[in-house]
Amino acid sequence: MGSSSRAGFCMSDGDSSDSEQLPVIDFSQKTNTLPRSDSSDSAMSHPVSTRPAGGNVFTVSSGSEEEEEEVFVPLALRLKQKAVAKVRCESQKWSVSQNGGLKMKSSTAQSVKTVEEDPGAHGKQDEDARIRKRKHTLEEMEASREEALRRKAVREKQHGERERLRVERKALTDAVKAMRPDECIKHVVAVVDPGLLQMEGGGDLLTSLHTLGCSCAIEKQTLPRSVSWLRHTPCPQSGEVVCVPEALVVLQVPVEDLISMVHSSVQEQRSGVASERGVTLTSWVVRLQERNRDRSLSLSVIDTEKYFKSQNTKGQQKFRDAVLGDETKKRKKKDVEQLPNVSRVEMEEALVDLQLHTGVQVHFHSSWKDFTNYVTMSTKAVAEAPFKRERDKTGFSFCLESEWAGGQKVERAGKGLLQVWKRQIQQLNRVSADMATAILSAYPSPQLLIQAYTHCRSEREKAALLSDVLIRRGEGVTSTTRRIGPELSKRIYLLMMSSDPQQSLDSVA
Repeated sequence: MGSSSRAGFCMSDGDSSDSEQLPVIDFSQKTNTLPRSDSSDSAMSHPVSTRPAGGNVFTVSSGSEEEEEEVFVPLALRLKQKAVAKVRCESQKWSVSQNGGLKMKSSTAQSVKTVEEDPGAHGKQDEDARIRKRKHTLEEMEASREEALRRKAVREKQHGERERLRVERKALTDAVKAMRPDECIKHVVAVVDPGLLQMEGGGDLLTSLHTLGCSCAIEKQTLPRSVSWLRHTPCPQSGEVVCVPEALVVLQVPVEDLISMVHSSVQEQRSGVASERGVTLTSWVVRLQERNRDRSLSLSVIDTEKYFKSQNTKGQQKFRDAVLGDETKKRKKKDVEQLPNVSRVEMEEALVDLQLHTGVQVHFHSSWKDFTNYVTMSTKAVAEAPFKRERDKTGFSFCLESEWAGGQKVERAGKGLLQVWKRQIQQLNRVSADMATAILSAYPSPQLLIQAYTHCRSEREKAALLSDVLIRRGEGVTSTTRRIGPELSKRIYLLMMSSDPQQSLDSVA
């Protein structure tokens, strides 16, 4: 049967009034919200009809069919579904146009949908990415660790090199500072043999060294009754202070030993055969030098005048004994009388022989105080020796650094020019200060001398211009005069007027 519909009513063809149904009003019914469909197929399986906003929806069916439940889709949901469908369609079209195939490219909404449909796959991908990232990170960490170790080794090597250079520079600076005259004595140690301190002036010797500012050490030496020196020097490689022994050794020789060795030398010279009683002075020193090849010996003898005075007294006593008879022979003999008789001439001959064969000198001192002063002076000389050696190395062999050749200061006002002119003349061979002064008094400047040469008419007159200049020596009654002479006059003329650079002034007759 056909059915007719009217707005807001639902009619059927049944004759019975019971079959007549009343119109259904939507706001009086419970709204049924469609569940959200996750799949695209479910969304497309329920087509949604559009209707004007604010209109009511009625379902009209025949009376013989079973009444169906009304389905209502809200406007917001319909709009959202349409937007999703539109985005999906555009995404598919873009993927086909770019790749030229049937590859579908997912949109943002589709990606979210895929994640919601298969969360396990996405988690697996994240896990694989984390594993790859972890492996990549471990490799990078290992490479970074090796690079850091390499850089650390390079830094440590550079730091060690800088530290070594710093130590060397510091050692060099300390060594230069230690050579200064006001600092060198602090870096020297005087080593004194205990046998020397047991003698008469041992205490005064230590006191004098301490007053000088030198450190003292008491040690047994290979040479008895000797004084040697040590120098504290910083090592350039390690920077540590090392003790370097000095070559000089001062050896104190008792008078009795010296007289005995000189007497043996005299007996050997007279007989021509080596003396069997004792060693000579020269042989004894040669033996010491062989045992101490790196040492420079210096012998010191104290109070030899006492021995020679006792020899004179001994001669006078013998003469008195001979005059007075046997009564005076009972007197006690002195210890000095046991020494052999040696004259001053014989001692000097023995000392000359010693110096010629060994190069060792003997210093005589009248008292222990003089010996102490000599040791103090030697200590200062040993301390200043490196400074003086370095000072002498700074000059050139062709440059004289004496007072007369050290240059002359000239002030702005011209003071000092006369001395410059005088020293210029003195540079000539065989020209003394008196000669230069005589020429300076006649011609106070080189320009005046050149003008005098230009006024001369001939070369011979120019060469003899300074011949008659007088040279005065001394003052008063004892003063003498002489002339410059033609030789020096011609040499000065060639010096001032010659244009030949190869001209030799000394070859001029």
